[in-house]
Amino acid sequence: MSEGNLGVEFDAAVGAKLGQARRILNRCNRVAAFSGAGLSAESGLPTFRDSEPDALWSRYDPMELASVSGFEANPVRVIDWYNWRRANYAGVQPNAAHRALAAQSRMIQITQNVDDLLERAGVPRQQVYHLHGSILRDRCQNSACEYNERIDPASPQPLRSCPHCGAHMRPAVVWFGENLPQAIWDRAQGLCLALDCLLVIGTSATVYPAAGLIELARQCGSRVIVVNPDPRAAADGGDVYLAGSAAAVLPALLEGFDLASHS
Repeated sequence: MSEGNLGVEFDAAVGAKLGQARRILNRCNRVAAFSGAGLSAESGLPTFRDSEPDALWSRYDPMELASVSGFEANPVRVIDWYNWRRANYAGVQPNAAHRALAAQSRMIQITQNVDDLLERAGVPRQQVYHLHGSILRDRCQNSACEYNERIDPASPQPLRSCPHCGAHMRPAVVWFGENLPQAIWDRAQGLCLALDCLLVIGTSATVYPAAGLIELARQCGSRVIVVNPDPRAAADGGDVYLAGSAAAVLPALLEGFDLASHS
């Protein structure tokens, strides 16, 4: 199957799967996307658990850099690492996958990603559910203090104190062992209870509780379409597995689809 107008060619097997997935979508009125780091990979942001040598957790200990205990042990190291990541974020742009999703003006985006590439591609901010927070904001580490502020990823600040209570400021992301933001989690669960189809994009589906949304949607009757270059993602049990990068597959999958017309 060739998608000449997209500059992408798929072999016959993937082409057949694309056709199957498009037929599912065309019968659905309530569709949402659930994405992980693979969505932003072709923008130049490294993933976390891939076998590639640049995957973040293949090079760094997550408990040293993404946990409260790691922050308390060495806050300067943690902030410096996040500021290195922020500098990378400052230089990237949304890719074809973000733009294909943004073209679906009625589709809710549930994401584990802490970047803002979906919003920069044109998805309204209120339609993006950031389960794991935002790397583009800092908040006070003191749970009793609600101070937070947006930071400039091109010139992030070093370790500093909260101007309200004096505790350390930290990235406004969810670390290992922390709870997801309750209001966003409740909205995501409520959405997955009533879907016709969930697009699962570029995620290992191994980080809980977020990954539990896939099974929740399936148990409530939703079809599941998985987009991932890693064949291990097929084991998730989706109705259709589309092997390939999000930037290659999503434009072809969503071409001509208009969720607004299905509502």
